[in-house]
Amino acid sequence: MKQEQKNRMEAIRQGAENMRKLNLLSDTFASVALQDTGACQYVVRKILGRDDIRIIDVKSQYRLLNLTAKDAILDAFAQDSTGRLVNIEIQRRDTKDHARRTRYYGSMIDKSVLDKGTKHNEFPDVYIIYISETDLWHGGETVYPVNKILGKSAMPYDDGKHVIFVNAAVDDGSEVAKMMQYFKKADPDDMSQGELSERVHYLKTEKGGYKEMCEVAEKIYEQGIEQGKMENAKKMAISLHEAGVAEELIAKAANVSVNLVRTWLGMSLA
Repeated sequence: MKQEQKNRMEAIRQGAENMRKLNLLSDTFASVALQDTGACQYVVRKILGRDDIRIIDVKSQYRLLNLTAKDAILDAFAQDSTGRLVNIEIQRRDTKDHARRTRYYGSMIDKSVLDKGTKHNEFPDVYIIYISETDLWHGGETVYPVNKILGKSAMPYDDGKHVIFVNAAVDDGSEVAKMMQYFKKADPDDMSQGELSERVHYLKTEKGGYKEMCEVAEKIYEQGIEQGKMENAKKMAISLHEAGVAEELIAKAANVSVNLVRTWLGMSLA
């Protein structure tokens, strides 16, 4: 076996082992755990306080394409039996503008629905569940639903988009808080959280779970290799452009689309 192949296999093995040590506040591990419809359904039901929600499809690390700006990659993107869309985002770092981040996710989801030919009056309800390690709003609450109202009368305003901030820092004794405490540990021996616990136990202790972790680690490894290739192609494209080579010829040389070359060049000029 070539040394390169040995290095690849060792990197994948270590990646899988390291991922098994993560908790559910890691977007990498959470994305794998919530890819299971039962686990995702458990989390959504608990946070929304609704036992009637039935998740029928989940995609993890789901990329929403944007040709004019950066893509949005959703940690978990689900649909329920009534057509409602649910985006679960895991945010460990205390970065800025969380409200605008959720606005961006929502706008990208709306755009993806429009791209499929859906009319405005047919828009499905969208729920963005934003889970953080810290209490972002410093209000001492576990759950912060965003409520929209009209004027002084405080009439409810419902545009079909719902945002709920949840954190693991505040333990108010609620069922959601108990689940958030579980998120912090993700102990495979703690079976208190129903299908979510079953999923974590499977990923961290069972042979099939280890195989799934290896598959994810392999994808991450390959993406890293591909990203390196793309970075080199981007540098080459910029250099060729500076030398006066036409965009179409640059695209052929880099084996990418002309639109991507133009995006690279636009970013370079900016």
